[in-house]
This record gives sequence, C-alpha cells and structure tokens, in this order.
Amino acid sequence: MLLFRNTMRITDGHLDDFREAVAQAVAFAEQHGPQLMVQTFVDEERMRAHSFQLYRDSDAVRVHWKLADPFIQDVMRHCRVERFEVFGEPDADVAAGVRAALGEQCALTFSPRIAGFVRFATGLRA
Repeated sequence: MLLFRNTMRITDGHLDDFREAVAQAVAFAEQHGPQLMVQTFVDEERMRAHSFQLYRDSDAVRVHWKLADPFIQDVMRHCRVERFEVFGEPDADVAAGVRAALGEQCALTFSPRIAGFVRFATGLRA
C-alpha cells in the first residue's frame, strides 16, 4: 500500500481556480482512477493545500499517471509543490517516476511502512 501526501503552495489570486481544478480532478479520479482514497484540504490563510492519495500498489500509481495527466497539469497551473511525501515502498519504476516528475522543485521523502491497517465503510463519502 502506498500513501502520497502532496503539500502545495497555491498561487496568489488562483484560489478559486485551484479549487475548481482540484474538484474536477477528484471527480475524475472517483469515477475512473485506481485510488482507494483521495482527500484534499486547503489552508486559505496560508494558501497551502494538502492532498492525500492512497493506492493499493505501484501498478495503481502507474494507471493513475496514465489517466490523470491532463487533470494534474490543470491543477499545477494554480500552485507549486512544496513537499511530496511517499509512505510505503513503491517499486523502483514508480520511485524514479516521482523523482523525475518533481525534479529539484521540492523536498521529497520516502518512509517505509512498519505496521497498520485500513478500515473503510462501504459507501463512505467525505
């Protein structure tokens, strides 16, 4: 299992456009994406957003990348990544893909899993 946390700095004057782009991206992911969970939170005072995405495995991340690129590009027109955290152990291909996508623009960390579990209620929407 892989959990991604993306911390973004929203561009001044772009908050409404950012919100709309995120809403469209999440709606697409809910209908077509492989994610088990996607949640995005906004701190308007600090113009920061935090996105959490839970994947079953590295194959699911690759599927997400293929399907969602236009939506990702639209969101990124309104922000920049400040920090990206990967929780779990992606395969070498996905780890390299994350590194390549982010380049030198932000801090990137990988944290291996020690223990845990997931409990989702059927039909849970937040």
